[in-house]
Amino acid sequence: MSSPAIESIETKRAGWETAVTYLPKILIGLALLAFVGYFVVYNMYAVALFRFPFDYDQGEGFELMDTVLFSQGEWPYRDNDSFPFYSSNYPPLFHVVIVPLVWAFGPQYWTGRLVSYLGTLITAVAIGYAVQKTGKRWWLSALVGLAFLASNYVYHVGPLFRQHMFMVMFETVAVVYLARTIEKEEADGRLRNKRLLVVTLLLLAAGYTKQLAYATVAAVFIFLFLRQPKRAVAWAIPFAAVTGLIFLWINIATDGYWFLNTVTANINPFVPGQAEGLFRQWFRLHMVLTVTAVLFAVYQLYFERLSLYSIWFVVAVVNSITAGKWGAGESYFATAIAASCILTGLAFNRLLNRAKTKQFTIHNSQLNIHYLAIATVIPLLFLFQARQMFHMPTHTPTLAAIANALGYPTEVMIPPQTSCSAPRDPEPIPYVDSAGVSLLGRLPTAEDTAAGIEITEHILRGETAAFSEDAGFNFRAGREIVTNPTQLLNLYNNNEVDLTEMLAMLNNQAFDTVVLRAQFYPPPVLDAIGQQYETTTLVQMNGFVYCIMRPR
Repeated sequence: MSSPAIESIETKRAGWETAVTYLPKILIGLALLAFVGYFVVYNMYAVALFRFPFDYDQGEGFELMDTVLFSQGEWPYRDNDSFPFYSSNYPPLFHVVIVPLVWAFGPQYWTGRLVSYLGTLITAVAIGYAVQKTGKRWWLSALVGLAFLASNYVYHVGPLFRQHMFMVMFETVAVVYLARTIEKEEADGRLRNKRLLVVTLLLLAAGYTKQLAYATVAAVFIFLFLRQPKRAVAWAIPFAAVTGLIFLWINIATDGYWFLNTVTANINPFVPGQAEGLFRQWFRLHMVLTVTAVLFAVYQLYFERLSLYSIWFVVAVVNSITAGKWGAGESYFATAIAASCILTGLAFNRLLNRAKTKQFTIHNSQLNIHYLAIATVIPLLFLFQARQMFHMPTHTPTLAAIANALGYPTEVMIPPQTSCSAPRDPEPIPYVDSAGVSLLGRLPTAEDTAAGIEITEHILRGETAAFSEDAGFNFRAGREIVTNPTQLLNLYNNNEVDLTEMLAMLNNQAFDTVVLRAQFYPPPVLDAIGQQYETTTLVQMNGFVYCIMRPR
């Protein structure tokens, strides 16, 4: 073959090899762009919530009330039988952390929303750190950390004044720190009990942020028992003792209302259909993360030994069945999502490392085809995952154009929630979510703020605090917070509340205003409201129609 012909072949081969080499980099760039885009959307949502001065999710105002009581040196675990019929069913730590902000700025919703939001960022960093320390691939570490924030579920609840994501933060940091600790101990044979003490303190913080952390506590001690049985028992006993002593102290300090409101009131009925629907949705939205995590856990079980992350993932998934309880929901999968993100990063790092050590080339090519194939497939899988969890507000021309270019509608038709009024026709909502119709995720608007102010003005026309399902209106009006409807309903269903005084006040029309949103009160309370009050005004806010009621 002539020299020019050989040079032509070599030129074509060089061009082909260059193109193949750049393909994974281009796909990685696109995957990073997609998840950075989700992070931008997440921040838009968070900032919009920071500015919104009323309840966005039912119950946020009662979390704020818990914080206010702590800021005044009082317990929020109280007698629900007596006016103002208020109590909390959540542990104290999340609210205690927010107390300095309430001291500085007053009872503002953004205080708790900011703390919860920052907790999700710390969780994402911990996820990325765990993967980075193993694989040293910054782009993969960034993708799994951003994938956590891009989850529809994390997006929905992350910037809310709710304690769940703060619990996940403590859980994730504890697990990652323990995994690194055990790795160092097994490398040099030295025990690091001070680091293990930090882990137990983080687990204690998680449990006293929200009770659901017991699953991660169980996963940690199962892992320790499998690796170091005596040490696991030696640490489990004092951990249980400290946990129990704190529980006993709070229960004594609150005359037993701590146990009543955080244990008894959380014994809710299990709804199988709700659990099944959420599991199906969780898998569909997080398919790549979940399948990869499962496959890697199975691989470890049969060919290596189970890592802490695999045990944590399995226990978290099993515990997610509690999402089927009345009052629970999608946020109960957040811990499993965090674990799956870490396992996904570890699995992909393992594949890439093995491909580098076991090279596979074609003909005289210098390219490692095996490595390039895996490096191409991984960002493709992340792009597929990004599409599965699509969610985006479309209230600006730019966002609407992006949604349209990706094949999504620029708005969806959703009827307002009308539990206390006649049904209304569907309305266009500038928010698209692959999770389906969701009341979370859309950005509150100036009209929503105006609606909240209007409801507050109705309350101010009277002399008393409103008997309201949302606390925000009484906060703005400077009136006392009365009742916690879901707490009352939970206690009522467990025969642990006496409604005599409340019903007497309603029957005597002691409240100038009643504000209903979802009618979460116990049936006798709703009956008394219906007999003694009538709807005078309907106000729509955040996709709900609020019924403003006055004495008949």
